[in-house]
Amino acid sequence: MSDPLPPSETEHDASGDENARHARKMAKKKAARDKIMAGKAGDKGLIIVHTGAGKGKSSSGFGMILRCIAHEMPCAVVQFIKGAWDTGERRIIETHFADLCEFHAMGEGFTWETQDRERDIAMARKGWEKAKELIRDPDIRFVLLDEINIALRYDYLDIAEVLAFLATEKPPLTHVVLTGRNAKPELIEAADLVTEMTLIKHPFRSGIKAQPGVEF
Repeated sequence: MSDPLPPSETEHDASGDENARHARKMAKKKAARDKIMAGKAGDKGLIIVHTGAGKGKSSSGFGMILRCIAHEMPCAVVQFIKGAWDTGERRIIETHFADLCEFHAMGEGFTWETQDRERDIAMARKGWEKAKELIRDPDIRFVLLDEINIALRYDYLDIAEVLAFLATEKPPLTHVVLTGRNAKPELIEAADLVTEMTLIKHPFRSGIKAQPGVEF
């Protein structure tokens, strides 16, 4: 069997030209990016909204909480709906990271489970009072308000009051994340960062129930 023929000079030249074009393109991109970054200065506490019908709103919020823990940034969680659930995130935070992250489960389940509007309103108010206390604390750098958008959607909380508090009493470097479907337009307008999770497929529609490690 004969040895394979060496690459031709033409193939070498083509490869070299492609690499050179790629290097020039990336150099241009880096120069443009560096110019953009040069115009950015300072830090700011962000108002972040995770909304939409798709899965991942709370999961993303808890991912950010884990980042805070890794950076040894004091943080806190207030759960407005799923407080009755035994979730994986609650277990790991309360068991291993309670010194860095306060966890307050204030809800009693979804509205169709409690079937008591006045009780739901009272629990939402209690959760919001705790949230305000945590946000006001300058030592706490990041607060996750999990499923607060549901409480706002059903008018268990006054959106004007929530926005006024965030605008006037949130410390300048504190990040606040608000999760849940159907975020109010006023909240979306006031936020610095908004992500909408889009539902494409979900196993629940195929008869598969919520599972540990995926939903909770």
